[in-house]
Amino acid sequence: MKIVNIRDIEGTERDVKFKEGRSLRVLLEKDNMGFSLHKTIIPKGKKGHWHYKHHQEACYCVSGYGELINLDTKESFLIIPETTYVLDNYDNHTFEAFEDVVLISVFNPPVKGQEVHQEDGSYSISNQ
Repeated sequence: MKIVNIRDIEGTERDVKFKEGRSLRVLLEKDNMGFSLHKTIIPKGKKGHWHYKHHQEACYCVSGYGELINLDTKESFLIIPETTYVLDNYDNHTFEAFEDVVLISVFNPPVKGQEVHQEDGSYSISNQ
């Protein structure tokens, strides 16, 4: 059994800042759960392009709201609290925060630790 409090990982190697926000990595590959669990914070006005080519992701919106756009289909979705979006097809997408957005994100395969988005919007699959 393991108990993790966000306050205990703030300011540690599990507190990863990226260009569009911050990812608090609650569970990583080394925690042996088969997925990683993150609290992702995207500040108001930030817009990111992400295309996870090696990972699938599901995001549950806790607070704030923003727009998710599938760049392949041009579909647009308003993401509000209590909404989950699932990137199950390695979807090429953008997300823009209209308010500060807090998401709980799950990645498969699990993130190893310090990954940040590469130029193409993906995470590397290599050992980091």
